[in-house]
Amino acid sequence: MAEVAGVLVEIWSDIVCPWCYIGKRRLETALGTFEHAGDVEIVWRSFQLDPSIPRGTAEPVYDALAKKFGGSKQQVKAMTAQVAQLAEAEGLHYDFDHAVSMNTFDAHRLIHLAKTHGLGAAAHERLMRACLIEGATLDTPTLVRLGAEIGVPAAAAERVLAGDDHTADVEADIRQARAYGATGVPFFVLNQAYGVSGAQPAEVFLQALRTASEAAPAR
Repeated sequence: MAEVAGVLVEIWSDIVCPWCYIGKRRLETALGTFEHAGDVEIVWRSFQLDPSIPRGTAEPVYDALAKKFGGSKQQVKAMTAQVAQLAEAEGLHYDFDHAVSMNTFDAHRLIHLAKTHGLGAAAHERLMRACLIEGATLDTPTLVRLGAEIGVPAAAAERVLAGDDHTADVEADIRQARAYGATGVPFFVLNQAYGVSGAQPAEVFLQALRTASEAAPAR
């Protein structure tokens, strides 16, 4: 009997993106019922929802969204409340009242550093939780602390964040997303052939995993 073909799932995501965290949980739900989940490799890719935000600044998310979409703070609160309700269904307890909008480039550089220690997925999860659930502002000391929590050496994180290490890696991820035609996140690509855009229901991810697995050459 031929071995089951593996599935590479590349995920473009921004750690301040509430839909990205929801999509992550829905993919994990799909993997929980996928027959060949042990043959799936997940790679997190960088993306910035708003690269125009100056690095080193932070603004309450309600204010930032009101400016971006031209609505009132009350309208923004109603919109985010709907997202928070969907997140609750996935076990995520968002706190938009304390969430801040910030430039995430350095956070993505930290995630690439974490990848070199085999901790890319753990870093992505930890930073999303910090942003969306804990209301953290991801300045350099906070990034170093959160990295250390999951096993990234603090000295390495401080060195990377003080310079420009992994800048090229983040930029390469963003270029690849654009080459695929992605204009927003989350954006999932399976075996570099099948794309899934948005936080789709778990059933959609499950079908995509099965399709990619069946189409891939057996090893």
